[in-house]
Amino acid sequence: MAGSPARFLLLALGLCCLGIQGQEHKMTARFRNSSITHPRLGQRLELECLTTNDDSGVFWVRLDKNGTLHFIVFISSLPRTTFEGNKRTSSRFEATKSRRFYQLVVKSFMPEDEGNYFCLMNSNQMLYFSHGQPAFFPVTTTAAPTTPAPTTQHGITEKDPCLKTLNPETIKEKELNFFCDIFIWVPLAGACLLLLTALAVTVMLCQQTRRRRCRCKRPVNGKPNAKPGMPSRHV
Repeated sequence: MAGSPARFLLLALGLCCLGIQGQEHKMTARFRNSSITHPRLGQRLELECLTTNDDSGVFWVRLDKNGTLHFIVFISSLPRTTFEGNKRTSSRFEATKSRRFYQLVVKSFMPEDEGNYFCLMNSNQMLYFSHGQPAFFPVTTTAAPTTPAPTTQHGITEKDPCLKTLNPETIKEKELNFFCDIFIWVPLAGACLLLLTALAVTVMLCQQTRRRRCRCKRPVNGKPNAKPGMPSRHV
């Protein structure tokens, strides 16, 4: 883009103020046919910009889905049109002026034409922007698949689903009972284990004591503390 349209567009991008509105000049961008809410594919879409000042000319720009601003055309007050690339005509757009209406026509609306359309004006070294006119295809929503209703067999009674949900107080009570059981049965089991261990040690000590007593020497001739006699000699 060369020439004055390019300079004005670069100035607009530098300001980054799409919401600026002037108090002296008001601009309105809208569909020429007020009954249109969403364009159709391949439709001839007509937009118009109404301004309170028709002496400065009007720019048409488009803000796409990615937030990029695209210059479309500059319509002077004479009127003369300057499209992208400093061309007088365009294969995709038409532009005209009728009194205070600056019209833009998209010859065949395609997906790359979707976005918010703005008209802007440079007057006394100030930029005036209109509100954006959204032009998007209608959103198609896919219907959710319908799930068949559950069938019940004869002779089987359905249970109330509310019975499956437990009361939070009941859950807490069960948890408390579980912890109480742990604190009661664990010490009891430990005490029983200690008793069994002590009993086993006692039995082992008793067996060792009995074995020691059985190793004592037996008395001679059944008399305790009796010394064995000397054998007698016969003459």
